[in-house]
Amino acid sequence: MRKSLFTLALSALIGFNANAQQVEFTEFDLDNGLHVILHQDNSAPVVITSVMYDVGGKDLGGKPETGLRTGFAHFFEHLLFEGSENIERGEFMKIIPANGGTFNANTSQDRTYYYEIFPSNKLELGLWLESERMLHPVIDQVGVDTQNEVVKEEKRQRYDAPYGKALEEISKNLFNVHPYKYPNIGYMEDLDASTLEEFYDYFKNYYGPNNAVLIVAGDFDTAETKELVKQYFSEVKSRPVPERNFPMEEPITETIKAQAYDPNIQVPAIIATYRTPGFGTRDAYILDMISSYLSGGKSSVLYKKIVDEQKQALAVQAINLGQMDYNVFALFAIPMGEVTLDTLLDEMDEEIAKMQTELISERDHQKLINQFENQFVNSNSSVEGIAGSLATYYLLYDNVNLINEEIEIYRSITREEIRDVAKKYLSPNQRVELEYLPKKDEE
Repeated sequence: MRKSLFTLALSALIGFNANAQQVEFTEFDLDNGLHVILHQDNSAPVVITSVMYDVGGKDLGGKPETGLRTGFAHFFEHLLFEGSENIERGEFMKIIPANGGTFNANTSQDRTYYYEIFPSNKLELGLWLESERMLHPVIDQVGVDTQNEVVKEEKRQRYDAPYGKALEEISKNLFNVHPYKYPNIGYMEDLDASTLEEFYDYFKNYYGPNNAVLIVAGDFDTAETKELVKQYFSEVKSRPVPERNFPMEEPITETIKAQAYDPNIQVPAIIATYRTPGFGTRDAYILDMISSYLSGGKSSVLYKKIVDEQKQALAVQAINLGQMDYNVFALFAIPMGEVTLDTLLDEMDEEIAKMQTELISERDHQKLINQFENQFVNSNSSVEGIAGSLATYYLLYDNVNLINEEIEIYRSITREEIRDVAKKYLSPNQRVELEYLPKKDEE
């Protein structure tokens, strides 16, 4: 499930080691097109089996002639735990803990990821479970009705929480034609109106082996594991890879002002959002650094100024939300006391303007590099993290070697590039200014 707007901006900065060991891996393809990546690490008796599918919230369900449906990828994240021809309903999530394992799944606008963590002697069980999910899951009305209620409860807990709809409102106002404009969880009325045939079609379109990557990471024998992968996944038939031709957004050339109302808040917020290049582009990496410079911790520019020194805001964040086709760069602030939203926006703009005309200090530049080195090492400090990174770099970035090389991109970013990218993308005429307000008074 998508993290909240606040959580997306916060990263734990622990355990820096600039000379971290290279992550070694082996890749191969089955005849059905399933790409497989193995990372052997025998330091602990643990193994991760995971599958990432090239399907996310932007991939709508339904049919053009009867209406396209939002939320299908997220719905399938739940539905594919219902069971299979060989796993009774509800048993999928019992088998794993009964064998000493844990599991989870999550969906973004661009992909869906399932994984299990087992004692290494349960590797074969993990492979069997994921092959069952891919080969012949049971998709029936009972499962659809059950998961429909699960998704609605998730929406109530996460999206109906204070500020929980902020990302939905940002996307709705920032995108006009691209399906990023729809919430990843979807609209409940779309799920209610969907038919079993539409769910069958969605599975056939997006959950084939040649639209996925399988990762095995941890304590195993590589030769033996290759044979087990072939044994469990070769039976799965390849399917036509879905064609995508998402419409392009026209650039924003003048400030767009919008308002949204949230009955679950008492204090308003101001959110300035910019549509920027998708992750994997060099400019997106630079915008990562800009967001950290502005609000990456209590010593960051915006926090120190607006929260700590001037006492104008309860919270302030700059977020670079990574997506494949377009990133979302957002400035977010909640006022303190009688401070106005316009005042907060002016204060944030002042710091952006400085970045657009002046070079950040060499000390701040080195601090940023240290932060990203730290984050990079931390992300690959466990086999679970490595498995997720391998899947992401292969499926979304088309370059698995980034697991070892991405930090060099951050290290190579110059102060001049930071200035130029801030100037290129973060001007007021390129954004949506969203006032996020408590529920409007009844007239």
